[in-house]
Amino acid sequence: MTHVFPRHTKARPPVAVRGDGPYIHDRDGKAYLDGSGGAAVSCLGHSDPEVIAAIKAQADRISFAHTGFFTSDPAERLADRLIAHAPEGIDRVYFVSGGSEAVEAALKLARQYFLERGEPDRTRFIARRQSYHGNTLGALATGGNAWRREPFAPLMTDSSHIAPCYEYRGREDGETQEAYGQRVADELEAELLRLGPETVIGFVAEPVVGATAGAVPPVPGYFKRIREICDQYGILLILDEVMCGMGRTGTLFACEQDGIAPDIVTIAKGLGAGYQPVGAMLCSAAIYDAIEGGSGFFQHGHTYIGHPLACAAADVVVEKLTDGGMTERAARMGKVLEAALVDRFGQHPHVGDIRGRGMFRGLELVADRDTKEPFDPGAAVHKAVKAAAFEAGLICYPMGGTIDGRRGDHVLLAPPFILTEDQIDELVGKLSTALDRALP
Repeated sequence: MTHVFPRHTKARPPVAVRGDGPYIHDRDGKAYLDGSGGAAVSCLGHSDPEVIAAIKAQADRISFAHTGFFTSDPAERLADRLIAHAPEGIDRVYFVSGGSEAVEAALKLARQYFLERGEPDRTRFIARRQSYHGNTLGALATGGNAWRREPFAPLMTDSSHIAPCYEYRGREDGETQEAYGQRVADELEAELLRLGPETVIGFVAEPVVGATAGAVPPVPGYFKRIREICDQYGILLILDEVMCGMGRTGTLFACEQDGIAPDIVTIAKGLGAGYQPVGAMLCSAAIYDAIEGGSGFFQHGHTYIGHPLACAAADVVVEKLTDGGMTERAARMGKVLEAALVDRFGQHPHVGDIRGRGMFRGLELVADRDTKEPFDPGAAVHKAVKAAAFEAGLICYPMGGTIDGRRGDHVLLAPPFILTEDQIDELVGKLSTALDRALP
């Protein structure tokens, strides 16, 4: 008997009682290798002593101070540390409690920015199909995953969605990566012209698409063209790095690898590494100055923003990611993980694509490698793989609807950066067992 409202009412998950590096142990003593970091959260594993010590020490000082009255030392330190490593032009940090909140804050700040500038007709966002930006209504409306949006569509604001940069499915025979990237990026300009650029607030995108498509990276030049279009038409570029940021792809901010800087960027998940609920929305000095020089008040807020315990934990996490070398380790071990996946699954009859960056990797599962034909959605292959992997002692993140919200299956991997080569072998071996058991 439980009074917890679970994610699925028919599920009875085991009780997690202990974390040990990259492993979670349940009440019955079974160990699970956390091959997805939960949902790309636990970048430092589950028992980091320094992060735990920072939480305990801050609790001894003060656990909560409402930001309507106070700031705190942990929030100030963390903001300084993030800005020291942020993309060019990013100057301010607005702390929240998670990814969806970070995206909501970004959308509202972007709208208010244009109100402060005297442009109230800007009311729309453009995003990409098969994107995911969170589960609150504003974030969900901006996201482009049809399955997640459908039940709540009548409650949502209207957003436009263009094609993703999804090379495996979208690049045509004979088309270079660069030409493909320019072609799909130019869909943003076409949509702006269709809507009227003066009605659009911004373009929202994940630098490396996470949960809904399985670690899909952009092709070279794609985001540089996106940045050019945003600048040409005076709209904001909002990058959602909730899942792919904070070292996950081998640089602290994922967009670093594409040579661009956004106007607003959102982070969460790996920011707190699972030790406290925390996220952040970071914006440019130009956006902040528009608020400061106008109303002086961002019309937004939540009770737990800037929580001292959360910021104390995240400050140690970011220190480890930067000065502690864990982001560089993610880049290095990501290459080891990629090589192991290619060696084991590169010729697998039902693995069509292996993709990603750093410790953020995806395998797209197909019925036929030659034609890229997906499995019948009714077979729910991703669910079978998840169950088989869990039985084998591996936590991974399979999802369905990879192609269009209905068709396609993939497995997302986002393990802790502390993983050793032996543990990578363990991960790949258990995933292989799961595929053998689950695939038809």
